[in-house]
Amino acid sequence: MCGICGKLNFHGTGITEELIRKMTSSLSYRGPDHEGIFVSPPVGLGHRRLSIIDLSPSGHQPMKNEDGSIFLVFNGEIYDFEEIRADLKEKGHRLSSRTDSETIIHLYEDEGTDFLDRLNGMFAFALWDSTRQELWLVRDRLGIKPLYYYWDGSRLIFASEIKAILADPDVPREMDWKALDLYLTLNYIPAPWTIFKNIRKLCPGEYLIGDKEGISIRSYWDIEPQIGVLEKINFNEHKKQLYEKMEGAVRRRLISDVPLGAFLSGGIDSSIIVALMARNSNNPIKTFSIGYKDLPLFDETRYAREVAEFNNTDHQEFKLDSQDILDAFPAVLENLDEPFADSSAVPTYIVSRETRSHVTVALSGDGGDELFAGYRMYQGELWAKYYNAIPAFVRKRFIEPVINVLPDARDKAVPEQIRRIKKFIRGMSSSFAERYYGWREIFPHAMRRQLLNKAQLDFQHLDFIRDMAQKELSRFSEDTINLMLYMDVRGLLHGDMLAKVDRMSMLNSLEVRVPFLDHTVAEYAFQLEGNLKLKGKTGKYILIETFKHLLPPSLHKRSKRGFEMPIAAWLRNDLKFLIDEYLAEDRIKRQGIFNFEVINNLKERHLKGRQDTSWLLWNLIVFQYWYRTYMSHIS
Repeated sequence: MCGICGKLNFHGTGITEELIRKMTSSLSYRGPDHEGIFVSPPVGLGHRRLSIIDLSPSGHQPMKNEDGSIFLVFNGEIYDFEEIRADLKEKGHRLSSRTDSETIIHLYEDEGTDFLDRLNGMFAFALWDSTRQELWLVRDRLGIKPLYYYWDGSRLIFASEIKAILADPDVPREMDWKALDLYLTLNYIPAPWTIFKNIRKLCPGEYLIGDKEGISIRSYWDIEPQIGVLEKINFNEHKKQLYEKMEGAVRRRLISDVPLGAFLSGGIDSSIIVALMARNSNNPIKTFSIGYKDLPLFDETRYAREVAEFNNTDHQEFKLDSQDILDAFPAVLENLDEPFADSSAVPTYIVSRETRSHVTVALSGDGGDELFAGYRMYQGELWAKYYNAIPAFVRKRFIEPVINVLPDARDKAVPEQIRRIKKFIRGMSSSFAERYYGWREIFPHAMRRQLLNKAQLDFQHLDFIRDMAQKELSRFSEDTINLMLYMDVRGLLHGDMLAKVDRMSMLNSLEVRVPFLDHTVAEYAFQLEGNLKLKGKTGKYILIETFKHLLPPSLHKRSKRGFEMPIAAWLRNDLKFLIDEYLAEDRIKRQGIFNFEVINNLKERHLKGRQDTSWLLWNLIVFQYWYRTYMSHIS
């Protein structure tokens, strides 16, 4: 795992070793083992290496082909590279290392840009073809590894993180107001946007080509649903095929020349990964869990411990209190190049930090929820038709007014159930697109209009969801559960979950691999009908049934929680100083972006326990921290 960066400019100067070194230095934690630079205008490439396969100097990058006409910087892993190497050698290629990265160069020599479907892995890379005078940027199918780029009509600058792009003084720091609206809507900024104008994310399954004529972006992969193709296969055969694909995905990800382990949350997904690792490893695997000392509602370590004992793993658990969070808070937020308000980034950072002291590579269960219907929102879609069957006057005059006046909170069992019911009702609509949008919305549109002083908001994200739903529904044969899953895989998964894991793990020089997102598993998952994934109140039905024999009985019907942070309780107590500092009246009014009265109302409702507004407050705190770090020059 590594960090990559570079610049292409056919129309002027500005490509120097000093600049590329400055860019790579900003990514040093992504690759502490080596720094490599190649500069030959009109291009410059930089690389920071975290050595995983072939630890020798032969694996250093940028890499080149035999005649020095092609250069590569690569971030990620290609899991089937040994077979590719054998094939390349048979064709007469000379390989100077045992790395997966080098295979990319020789595949390109043979097949141009058409070889991407041969790769099984997670990756982002840049390849410079000096003969064609083309720079080729590629991101993996599901967006496991990030790739950002800046384009102003003449200069193309790219990197694994935005901060490396901003290291170039030619890049202005101007906020994109549409991106801010998206952030307030979703808690993250979806691809292709970033918070900065002219800096964009390359979308999963896409590649970009830059040459003298400009840039062009093309898609090379998408999920092709085949609902109904497997309907004649009986349930046991489905289970057999799913087991084989998951076991193959895990086995491929065990290749490493450095110590390897797994995150273990105590939930279904990570427990399946650990069980398959244990059955494909000669020695006890190392597992790592996180919990909370003083908030049992959020602590799952006893379940993780049970899974560890069930699989005879070498298990470590880390118990957090509010001081641990306080200590980690600056390191997490200072690493965010744009606002990102998933509060579980903090415990993810801590578990990555502690795990890195034992291993260099960890497998995780990310992706299982989005492929097999693990979130409660999917159950909401299942129950929507029953709620809509209740006469409207009963819902509007009796049910909803009563529910809406009840207090809610994340840190207590009954108020948490009320919060979930409120969220279900708030997002309810007869329109699939509006339900999907409403259940994921953080700041409601009406509140965003009151909150923002300068921006004229439209329904950009809702319009995008409507267009996507209309376009894709027929492909999914009216199977709205699979449509929701598809839309989450193409948006939420890489924009939130994978971005969080990549940033927090790489901040600690830890590589995280995600077997559920082997593209063969993802493609198979979308050949299964939604009712095989969500059955009544049971999410991940086929997944649980397939791997039930590998799981302790207590996990068979457990609800999901994961690495959540009890932010609601802490913002009322230990972390209240963050509200006082970052959402202070003088700061908000001096900045001029937000209406303080709206923020003050959110603070009062939360601190007095009338309503849990912690996600909204955390969203604003994170934005304020980012703004102070990156935009203070315009305050």
